[in-house]
Amino acid sequence: MGAPQPRIGDWYRLSGGELFEVVALDDSDATVDIQYFDGTLGEIDREDWEAQWDDGLIDVAEPPEDWSGSVDVEAEEDRTQGGELPGE
Repeated sequence: MGAPQPRIGDWYRLSGGELFEVVALDDSDATVDIQYFDGTLGEIDREDWEAQWDDGLIDVAEPPEDWSGSVDVEAEEDRTQGGELPGE
């Protein structure tokens, strides 16, 4: 069985438990750009993606309930100088 095509926005889990999201696909370089839950960026060759899928090292995962792991923005940083959120 072949590996499913990775899709931007889909979440996956490595066999070691690391959760990551596909953030970009580069067809010219044949790579999959990923972002781990902690915010770290990475890249996987399409051939490696398929091999790791076939070996059971990558599996589909549900998005995390708490997305703050990859977000490094404090609530205060979202406020304008007047203390209101943009658009309020």
